[in-house]
Order: sequence, then structure tokens, then C-alpha cells
Amino acid sequence: MLNNKTMRKVLPLTFAIGMVFTNSAHAGLVDVTVSIENLAQQDGVSFAPLRLGFHNGSYDAFDINTTPTSAIVSIAEGGSGSDWFPAFAAADPTAVLGTVVNGGPAVPQANAGVNNSFSSEASNTFRVDTAVNQFFTFANMVVPSNDLFLGNDNPIRLFDDDGNLIVTNIFQTGASIWDANSEVANADNGAFIVGGNNATRIAENGIVAFDFSELSVFDGLTTAAGYNFDFSTITSDSEIYRITFSVEQVAVSAPSMLALFSLGFIGIRYRQYKNRA
Repeated sequence: MLNNKTMRKVLPLTFAIGMVFTNSAHAGLVDVTVSIENLAQQDGVSFAPLRLGFHNGSYDAFDINTTPTSAIVSIAEGGSGSDWFPAFAAADPTAVLGTVVNGGPAVPQANAGVNNSFSSEASNTFRVDTAVNQFFTFANMVVPSNDLFLGNDNPIRLFDDDGNLIVTNIFQTGASIWDANSEVANADNGAFIVGGNNATRIAENGIVAFDFSELSVFDGLTTAAGYNFDFSTITSDSEIYRITFSVEQVAVSAPSMLALFSLGFIGIRYRQYKNRA
């Protein structure tokens, strides 16, 4: 058993080690800036705000060729994520969830000045622990439409085990557009269309699939941003959307640096003590 004199020497060392390990748990903290840009041609598709999450890889909002979940339907039919966010949080309580939005849906750059409440670019910054949340999942509604969306049906590995960013850009093309097939394509019920009533719907009861063809239903109609939608602007290969990531390390706090200094100093004093013993 250690005597009182030894305990007085050992306890400070134990405390310093505890401080170091407590602060080391945050060594993977980074600020991730997520930027979005509408790359569609003039009079092309627009996008509802981007819903996103950094997580441990456990969340899967939907799967191809399956009945859409209520989570992805809330994105595809209204862009709100009203069911998507709660489902995400339930699957992974440690996930960092959020939205990238700036004034309204992202519209094609050439149309961004038509209505000042809309924009073609936006960004937001999120604090992420790369030791916990190495994966990324996103979803947003494609408009004008009834139930089209962008998203990933499998988690995207964003960080490696050392906390390094391994994906800097995610590009989406016309072929990337999903159809939830939960609502029948009908311009009268379409979102982002002047005169459309997105609150009404006709159930389709289909399965999730890649398909942008039903955008043709809205060809020539006036959008909420003030331009007439042109279906011919979109093809399978045309780039329509980009998500960009940039990372800034979170500075080590002063207490952490003090703990490291204290550990080194106490270690030296403890070795001197043992040598004299």
C-alpha cells in the first residue's frame, strides 16, 4: 500500500493524465463547411434546402427498388425533412444534423437574379467529431416536381480513421435524380410551380427508382422564382448540383496545452523523486 507521502506524489500525476485523456477525446474535432451550388442550365431544375447529417454510418433513409420510407417521402414531397430528421436522430443519437439554405431554394445561376429571395449558392458550417461521425448522408427535393429528390441510399465515407477528409466534392447529374414514386406526377399538385398546390397529392404507392423523366410534366410552366421551366435543359449526363466540403481543425484549448505541460513537468519531478528514494 502507498503511504501518504507517496500518494501526495502520485495523485497529481494521475490527475494530469486524466486531464490529457479527457482533452484527447476531442482531438478529432473539426469545423466542416458544406457549400452547395446549383449547376443546372438556365431555366432548369431548382432544389429545396439541403438536409444533411454527419454520422457513424448506421443511418439509411431509403433503398432503391423498395417502398419509400416516411422519412424520405418528407424530403421528396415537400423538402421539409419533418420525418427525415427524427428518423436520423433515432438511428444515431450522436449524429450532427443540419441544413444548408440561403433565402430559399437554390435556383440555376442564370436565374438567381429573377427573384431576390432565391439563390444558386449557399453554405453552412458544422462542428464534427471525426472519431465518431465519419460518414455523411444528404437529401433534398428537386423542383418543380411532386416527389423527386437527390440523396445517397448508402452512407458516404467522408473521413478516414485519422480524421482526414477523403471526399471534397459530390457531383449530381440528371441521372442522379430519384423518384420516390410516392405521389403521382401532377402539375396542379406540384411544388415550386405558380398555381400549384403542394398540400394536395395523389398517392402512387410505387418504389424508389432513378428517374427524372416526369419533370416533363412541368415543361413550360412558371416557377416560383419567376422563370419558365425548360425540360430540355436536363439530360442524364448534365451536372446539376455540387456539394463541396472544406475542413478547419478546431484549435486545442488552453487547458489542454496546460495539461500536457503539467504532465511533462510532473513526470520529471516524479522521476527525480524515485531516484532519490
